[in-house]
Amino acid sequence: MQSINTCRVCHNSLFTEPLLVYENMPGAAQNMPSKDNLKEDCGVDLTICQCSRCGLVQIINDPVPYYKEVIRATSFSEEMTAFRRGQFKTFVKKYNLENKKIIEIGCGTGHYLSILSEFDVDAWGIEFAPDSVETCRKNGLKVEIDFIDNHTCQLKGGPFDAFLIMSFLEHLPKPNETLGGIYNNLSSDAIGLVEVPNFDMILKNKLFAEFIGDHLFYFTEDTLERTLEINGFDVLECKPVWYDYILSARVKKRPGLNLAHFEIRKEKLKNELENYINQFFKKSVAIWGAGHQSMAIMSLFELGDKIRYVIDSATFKQGKFTPATHIPIVAPDILNEDPVDTIIVMAASYSDEVVKILQKNYSKKINIAVLRDFGLEEIN
Repeated sequence: MQSINTCRVCHNSLFTEPLLVYENMPGAAQNMPSKDNLKEDCGVDLTICQCSRCGLVQIINDPVPYYKEVIRATSFSEEMTAFRRGQFKTFVKKYNLENKKIIEIGCGTGHYLSILSEFDVDAWGIEFAPDSVETCRKNGLKVEIDFIDNHTCQLKGGPFDAFLIMSFLEHLPKPNETLGGIYNNLSSDAIGLVEVPNFDMILKNKLFAEFIGDHLFYFTEDTLERTLEINGFDVLECKPVWYDYILSARVKKRPGLNLAHFEIRKEKLKNELENYINQFFKKSVAIWGAGHQSMAIMSLFELGDKIRYVIDSATFKQGKFTPATHIPIVAPDILNEDPVDTIIVMAASYSDEVVKILQKNYSKKINIAVLRDFGLEEIN
């Protein structure tokens, strides 16, 4: 067994003491010995731990040898087939996925993929086991031999508009790499369906026999959502299904922010400030406020040679200069000794208070403008 003392998802420390240690457990759920090799079969000790930060419960044993393959017996259940048919129909309809490309990650012999194909979608799958892939292809399914173990993998047929990963994530020793690889093979607004065994139900019902070497992770609703979110997915819904045995999460790929509107706002304010400052003689303009926002504006708009001084009531700033633009920072009393024609107040939530101080204590001849969220406001 490999030495693991950090969480496989958030990489923080596991609690020093394991939650449980089960001795002489089945080595794997799918490795059932025949009569001829009973002597070679032996149990393993399972060590179940919890992350001290994200709370995810996990087995620190090595994954089972076949962890990249999906082995399902669900095709033998008529009730499960009917449940999946209704679930997939709702999924496709709710997110307008008709004629869109959907991929199942770890599709096994294609039972779920066949059901999904009933609903006018372009269904794809990947599976690591060659025999399972051959079965899928014989049944007319588009399935490739593949396994996602890194962020940079490129899947044939991508990008995809939606994905499924059904009761497979809990088997994977590097879930972040798999989820990252899925993320990078999706269109910008892709939807996903992620399902895992429901550890909330296991805890509630004290199902102590649910631990098995195949399942490296035991997700609660909280820890599943956290895992998905740190890997770039917004969780739209997460709830128990199938007699509460399964946690089913619908997710949406989280796109990067588009800050183009920042540039539009910046150019608008730059023009407003330039037009305002140009009304006055050179160096007859002051700014009140040496906070981070005002100093950023002075730098971005290159106001170093246009502002006589910056006023600030904080004594520890007075006598110094603004970073990058090197404008002197002075006390308010400078207005009596070296007055200016106008003051632009850039004091954020203190701006109205500063305006009152100026109107009460200093010459009425001084023009005042205030930097607001919407732009520049002239007071008088």
